[in-house]
Amino acid sequence: MKVVIGSDHAGFQMKNAMGVLLASLGHEVLDVGAYNENPSDYPDFAEAVGKAVLDGRAERGVLICGSGVGATVAANKLRGIRAGMCTDTYSAHQGVEHDNINVLVLGSRITGEKVAEELVRAYMGAKFTNEERHVRRLAKVKALEDKMCQS
Repeated sequence: MKVVIGSDHAGFQMKNAMGVLLASLGHEVLDVGAYNENPSDYPDFAEAVGKAVLDGRAERGVLICGSGVGATVAANKLRGIRAGMCTDTYSAHQGVEHDNINVLVLGSRITGEKVAEELVRAYMGAKFTNEERHVRRLAKVKALEDKMCQS
């Protein structure tokens, strides 16, 4: 699977480690930065990750900032992005299975690297169920997004 990965300066080291993990699992990884630990702004990387998913350069994304909160807020501003910040493996796979999240968000300052690896594995191994109740709920989310985000 093609996966885009991005982070601000706070997530730089974890981004690199998760990129290596994803590649070792056989995924094609598109790294959209940050490329160093110089201070940077998470909205820039949320946009880069989201756009790569939306324009088809990647099927899923992994986005990392210090807490994960800011990157989640920013990524979810992009119409069509369903970003979920996860700190446990249940949420990482269930977020895909039920909510069809297409961006996993991690907080490098609150999640250790080994736990992050487990989260990435759970997220990447999950598939949307396509059960009627989940499809119905996602349609409502899209309708809400369409209603509230009219251009």
